[in-house]
Amino acid sequence: MSDTGLPSGQPARAGESAITRPQVIAVDAMGGDNAPDAIVAGAVSAFRQWGTRIVLIGRPGQVRPLLAKHGVLGQIRLVTAEDTVAMAEGALASWRRPRSSIAVACQLVHLGHATGVMSAGSTGAIVAIARLRLRNLPGVLRPALAVVLPTHPNPTVLIDAGAIADPKPEMLAQFAQFGSAYAEVALGAVQPKVGLLSIGAEPGKGNKLARRTYELLSSEQAHGAMPINFAGNVEGGDLLAGKVDVIVAEGFTGNVALKTMEGTAAFTARQFRSALSSSRQARLGGLLARSELRQTLSRFDPETYGGAALLGLEGTVVIAHGAVSELGAASACRVASQMASGQIADRIKERLGPQRPGYFLRRT
Repeated sequence: MSDTGLPSGQPARAGESAITRPQVIAVDAMGGDNAPDAIVAGAVSAFRQWGTRIVLIGRPGQVRPLLAKHGVLGQIRLVTAEDTVAMAEGALASWRRPRSSIAVACQLVHLGHATGVMSAGSTGAIVAIARLRLRNLPGVLRPALAVVLPTHPNPTVLIDAGAIADPKPEMLAQFAQFGSAYAEVALGAVQPKVGLLSIGAEPGKGNKLARRTYELLSSEQAHGAMPINFAGNVEGGDLLAGKVDVIVAEGFTGNVALKTMEGTAAFTARQFRSALSSSRQARLGGLLARSELRQTLSRFDPETYGGAALLGLEGTVVIAHGAVSELGAASACRVASQMASGQIADRIKERLGPQRPGYFLRRT
């Protein structure tokens, strides 16, 4: 592979498992508020710390000097993509910019030259481009975004966090399978408990979508799908309670909930720092509890969790926060590699079964 085009070699053979193929992550070097500097630095960090195999996609005139600066020129490959998707662009970018860096990254996975994609670009654009360039898994109605919440003692998966704002109940039922597979592969959960985000714990609470989804999740799974360990409704106050392993939501509500938690965590961190510097006694107390406070604050730092995973496609896609730093970019690269190594797509196919639930719906 060179920096003038796509990598050489043959595409992956049909039926070749992800575990037998080298895990190569195609990193969109131009996506994000701090691109390409922070993205390249994070990719280099993942390469050096964990041995993550990286191919960067972007403008050689900007990316190559950064590789030289970090001393990895010739060690991390570069594929040329002169076009980029701006952070303000949405789903239409998939048609307007067919040779953008994120589009080329997805194409590398489609051709079998990479096993995963990491980008910190526009979420709407990434979802649209990934759906266009990477096929849905058999029977999947729509992909969904999964994020990890820093609950204690075990993390919780929130799905969907913003991919589909107006889903059908059958889609949410599939999202429960996606989230269960993710909890099993990425978090090591056994028979993950699934909750449905609603406005009350009682079965009859919520709008028509929530009530119908509740019926689907609490019923025996049809068409060969694996059982869902459904624990019932959960409320907004339960998001960080750790009551379940997977929380299912439609994309609009899930995204609002996620952004609210991120904003609250940032506000709380600022208040902590302000309080601890308000007096000499407070500064002394903060110094004595420095290690514990740092550990607590880091748990709520979204950059330590590596971003959102777009599940349901024949390829791994991880979307990092738009304002990601070197730390967050490195974490996102690592998550993408771990997901590909864990064969998340195969696990989702197993959970959906040979005859996929919702197959009777028109695929959109």
